[in-house]
Amino acid sequence: MDVRARAFDVELTEPFGIATGAQPMAANVLVEVELDDGTVGLGEAAPFPAVNGETQAAALAAVVEARATLIGEDVGRFRRLAEKLREAIPAVASARSALECAVLDAGTRRVGLSMWRFFGGSEESLETDITIVTGSAEAAGLAAERAVRGGFRTLKVKVGGGPVEHDVERLGAILRAAPNAEITLDANGSFDVDEAVELVDRVGAERIALFEQPTHADDLDALRAVRKRTRVLVAADESACSATDVAEIAAMRAADAVNVKIAKCGIAEACDMIAAARAYHLELMIGGMVESPLSMTVSACLAAGQGGFRFVDLDTPLFMKNIPTEGGFEQDGPRLRVAHIVAGHGVTIRSS
Repeated sequence: MDVRARAFDVELTEPFGIATGAQPMAANVLVEVELDDGTVGLGEAAPFPAVNGETQAAALAAVVEARATLIGEDVGRFRRLAEKLREAIPAVASARSALECAVLDAGTRRVGLSMWRFFGGSEESLETDITIVTGSAEAAGLAAERAVRGGFRTLKVKVGGGPVEHDVERLGAILRAAPNAEITLDANGSFDVDEAVELVDRVGAERIALFEQPTHADDLDALRAVRKRTRVLVAADESACSATDVAEIAAMRAADAVNVKIAKCGIAEACDMIAAARAYHLELMIGGMVESPLSMTVSACLAAGQGGFRFVDLDTPLFMKNIPTEGGFEQDGPRLRVAHIVAGHGVTIRSS
């Protein structure tokens, strides 16, 4: 088994702004795993410094550091390889995710099995939301209008990073432009409890389908307080990076849902998080960082294959231009179809 990695930069149509910062370009890493028979599997690391502090340089270095871990290993022993990678590079989850993805892609391509079927083949398609990034009220209203014209029924609004009044104005513009849309909020841990409650009270709890990570990742008491005081569904994202985290969140009744992202924990741990969430009767959400159709297809195969995901947030390819990939999920507005994929995740890189 050979392992290669290189920078994988993808232009964005606009900066992907969240409460804690903006990403002007997807500065990702492409990982290739080549088997002895020439089969190549692909993975994508998507570090997002404003979310987890990881960088493209750190992800590249981590892949190089972990390369020796995979040499000579059996690609069919995916779980064992995932455990070895966790031991080798515990601090750079995006790199682990890319390596796990490339290994799994190579193994399933070699035997002619799609990742969708590997994960269970439960549902043939998903319906994703679309994100309205941070910015002005006017820009938010225009983005909502475009989303509705594109057939999107769920709008995920990035909030926080400024006065609550600013988000109230933005949400007012969004609700006027898309009065029938389902609205989810995502603060990326930027509010305190009182700010989060104020925003819900001023917008109206009945208009909010989900409030994702309103408070800091390390403060489950605050997350629970928002849940109890607002009576809206609360999702843990940055607070939930492992199955152990999911168990703690459930024990504290800190959230109603868990956002599963392979970029923050890897594929094997994501599967464990899904199992834990089900065991504790938490709702499931699938999401990602700023990822191309490569990683987004893997996440779509995971969620559709496992089934039962109430919330789907796999929209970042819509913010990209000159995307260097082919294949993967088929998209029609918010609908993502994966059942047609024949082997692996089905994504290839266009030759330049």
